[in-house]
Amino acid sequence: MYRKWVKISLTIIYLVIIAGGVVRMTGSGMGCPDWPKCFGYLIPPTSEEEITWAANDEYFKGQIIVYKEDLKVAQSNFTSTETFNYNNWKKYEKHSYSTFNATHTWIEYINRLLGALSGLAILIMTILSFWKWKENKKIPLVSIVTLLLLLFQAWLGATVVYSELLPVRITIHMVVALIIVALLIYLLSLTAPKVSERKYHATFTRLLFFGLFLSLIQIVMGTQVRQSVDDLVRELGSEGKLAWINDPGLLFYAHRSFSILVVLVNGMVWWLNKSRNLGFKWTNALVAIIALEVISGIAMFYLDFPFGTQASHLILAALMFGTQMYIWLLAIKSKRNIQLT
Repeated sequence: MYRKWVKISLTIIYLVIIAGGVVRMTGSGMGCPDWPKCFGYLIPPTSEEEITWAANDEYFKGQIIVYKEDLKVAQSNFTSTETFNYNNWKKYEKHSYSTFNATHTWIEYINRLLGALSGLAILIMTILSFWKWKENKKIPLVSIVTLLLLLFQAWLGATVVYSELLPVRITIHMVVALIIVALLIYLLSLTAPKVSERKYHATFTRLLFFGLFLSLIQIVMGTQVRQSVDDLVRELGSEGKLAWINDPGLLFYAHRSFSILVVLVNGMVWWLNKSRNLGFKWTNALVAIIALEVISGIAMFYLDFPFGTQASHLILAALMFGTQMYIWLLAIKSKRNIQLT
């Protein structure tokens, strides 16, 4: 039962990462100006009329509206009169973004809803972990750390909104998500059944760790490259992507060159597993994921960002990291199994 909930938690975390990619791809990061609610609602508004002031209308405490290009927060429950009464409202001071787009709002809301579901799944996983205390004390301890880190991630998500999508906070948000993925995969490895066919190989294990390190650097660089694209799109509109392609900057070329090293290292991992018959079947999946990742990267640059490629590039990077992590942990476990026999 516990291992099942680890898998459920990991699946939902990946869905959150996918949703985050869609949020960035569609520019929906500020779809909800407040957190954890959305314009003060538990279920967000669907039309501009719901967040626009109107005479003789009922408002609840904490409700947010757009009035004269500013966000206003209701001070209490009241019914408006024929004229706007400033005494009933205070200016929203977390940030100054006040544009409403129903599509963006609901994309961001779904992202937050998946985040809440991941919290529930990891909470159940953590509760179940206490039955594993006698079997392996690391299981409940790491489960608790994972839950605490998810709470930190939720708070970090709020700061991303309040900073109006400050690039460094988006990057930190992504790195913390990968750490949560790594912890869940570690828990999967702790509870994985022993497979006698897997063989330990020192060079294979070291290459996997080096590949993990490269992937983390590559993902961080990728988030920064992505931010440079988003900045130009905000500044120039639909022409922003074309402007970026014409002059992508030094960071992009570093990111692209680094990808060659990532491919070579993971290609060597796959070749070692096959040639030495090490028994790590997940290396086939790793190579397939990396191939798709390279294809999506090429498509973005040479085909002018086809729809969905930005989000798929992000999720494939996260899947690559997770797969590398799992294989590496199984490789370490195979060494320990040898030492115990």
